[in-house]
Amino acid sequence: MPERGRPALMPRYRPHVAARPSWRCRVCGAAWPCSPARLALLGEYRENRTGLLIYLGTLMCEATADLAELNGQAVPDGLADRFLNWARAR
Repeated sequence: MPERGRPALMPRYRPHVAARPSWRCRVCGAAWPCSPARLALLGEYRENRTGLLIYLGTLMCEATADLAELNGQAVPDGLADRFLNWARAR
């Protein structure tokens, strides 16, 4: 309980960004883009869905190369779902 007369401190927001080359979230450890990252990206690109898809496609290409190198040149399945399909207009 905060002392009387002192405001409670709000936890500092930490952006959910990718740790490369693993492409796991630096904050929660989930596969990136994690749910909080997706929400932040949708808000940031609210008026530019095409720009969001181009950005995510670029990151997916980078992730493909990084993850293939980590996995002995095997490209992980489901990268399109992970990076692009969730962001398409409905």
